[in-house]
Amino acid sequence: MPCLSLHSPVGDLTIHQDGDAVVAVEWGWAPKEFQEETPLLAEARDQTQAYFDGARPGFDLPLAPAGTPFQQKVWRAMCDIPAGQTRTYGDVAGDLSSAARAVGMACGANPIPVIIPCHRIVAAADLGGYSGDGGLDTKRQLLRLEGAPLQETLL
Repeated sequence: MPCLSLHSPVGDLTIHQDGDAVVAVEWGWAPKEFQEETPLLAEARDQTQAYFDGARPGFDLPLAPAGTPFQQKVWRAMCDIPAGQTRTYGDVAGDLSSAARAVGMACGANPIPVIIPCHRIVAAADLGGYSGDGGLDTKRQLLRLEGAPLQETLL
């Protein structure tokens, strides 16, 4: 499975491709022998760099995250949240006729963080959690980058 690594403000990221779609984003730098600059991975890298530069609010890439049907619904809902905005776990749960805890579990299982913006889902009273490297510090950094209007005490 080809992958391509890049430096970002939230740490090194490695984007993975399977077939014609992005399937994972992991924190860390993949060994050189595993990296391959396919057209899709080059586009994903370029879009990710533009996102971090503030020149692109979101992504337009073919995605194929592996997960349950419910997780897929939650991840699609995440992609519908515009950059700079947030929704609560409860909001998304209400839309999906589910429970906030189930939405939180799907967020934590997101295999394509940053591109599928799980950082845009917060708890009603605080930021909630974040399973990516750096935890809540990374979530705060991503929300600040997007200009999300959060209470200063949360940032």
